[in-house]
Amino acid sequence: MIDKYKKPGQPRICPLLEEGQEFISTNLNMPEHFCSWAWADIEKYALVLALGGNFDSMARDGVVLACCTDAFRPVVFELERI
Repeated sequence: MIDKYKKPGQPRICPLLEEGQEFISTNLNMPEHFCSWAWADIEKYALVLALGGNFDSMARDGVVLACCTDAFRPVVFELERI
């Protein structure tokens, strides 16, 4: 579907983030140099973790997987309460 709908020349991998990057959110603020579109998608998960909540579907407390909604280049994030 990507080839059918994506404009020619657009990257197939997110140009803003790199695999293995780590970011820390302080006071639920978007981390510096983080994609604002991705933050809008995952902020609600960060809020749950920041308030001490957990996700029943996750094997470990204090961790959740979330992703941005870029249909062509979705990025999966591991959020962990520290």
